[in-house]
Amino acid sequence: MLINSVTPRVFIAATRQNDGKTTTSLGLLAALQPHFPRIGYIKPVGQRFVSVDEHKIDEDTVLMDAVYQLNCPLADMSPIAVEPDFTRKYLETANNEALVRRIQKAFDRVAWEKDFVLCEGSGHAGVGSVFDLSNAQIARLLGAKAIIVTQGGIGKPIDEVALNQALFEKEGVPILGVIINKVIEDKLESITRFARRGLQRRGLDLLGVIPYQPMLCSPTMDLVREELKAELLNKPASLDTLVEDVVVGAMSAHNTMKFLQRGTLLITPGDREDILLAAGASLVTHGEHALAGIVLTGGFKPNGHVLQLIGQIKVPVLLARKDSYRVASKVHDLTVKTRPRDAQKISLIRDVVARCVDVKKIVQAL
Repeated sequence: MLINSVTPRVFIAATRQNDGKTTTSLGLLAALQPHFPRIGYIKPVGQRFVSVDEHKIDEDTVLMDAVYQLNCPLADMSPIAVEPDFTRKYLETANNEALVRRIQKAFDRVAWEKDFVLCEGSGHAGVGSVFDLSNAQIARLLGAKAIIVTQGGIGKPIDEVALNQALFEKEGVPILGVIINKVIEDKLESITRFARRGLQRRGLDLLGVIPYQPMLCSPTMDLVREELKAELLNKPASLDTLVEDVVVGAMSAHNTMKFLQRGTLLITPGDREDILLAAGASLVTHGEHALAGIVLTGGFKPNGHVLQLIGQIKVPVLLARKDSYRVASKVHDLTVKTRPRDAQKISLIRDVVARCVDVKKIVQAL
């Protein structure tokens, strides 16, 4: 099957999970719009998806469409969803040709009357190899040039870029360059200088260095609620409060209070009424910004008078079934994804990508 070969396109890959591939894609769409007014987007293979009109749509596709109103069917922007049994079914049937045709047809529909298409991968160059659709293979299939996103540093990121470079080159995919993400502010100049030298030795351009943004790595209380499948016990002013630190209330109420500050998530068993009363009094005294929120664990719902106090608190109070250790571990390991209603994060992403990535070089290379 012949595929659209006219519309400019780029394939965004990363050296590993959570390197900032979606963040980069989100920012690049905005930065490229002055050059390509009608932009399309496709994530050929998605692993985290939601159901939309009976279609399984990757979460990143939902985000891009909500932010940019891309005027293209969601099912075409997210043609393949890797469900839990997807790999086993593929290894039994090996229906590669059908999957390839689905991706090609979806791309053609996405690219229809568009000036540019951004293709977002699902991880490093080798992800998807088990069903014969690695990111490198998909980039070749779509005739796209690749940009590799990696994390801050010099030695380790360049080593990992080299592995991805080998797979892309094996498939004949040109690499436009590398974007280094999550670089600590006071190391920006040093990493930019030496990483550029290291990449040049491999024949690669450094397209940008993005400083670490704590806000983008902090989950909202709403995301915590979703991941824990927790019950909301009150009516807070907002569920978009950012969690910047976590404190487990496993000590006396007096000592727990010493660790509570703005942006802190307090995790404590639901039957520790002494801690809840102390935290509630602190919130009433210092206002709703004294904490990000509270998670009560063990499935223990407080008694009547404590529940009344919780009803007056303006920060989210959640009830989770699991114990404090498992809840704290779950919050610690959260994959923080930008969501359509995260207006402050989206604005920051647009600004930092436009400022720190050489968009003109990308446009010229296309």
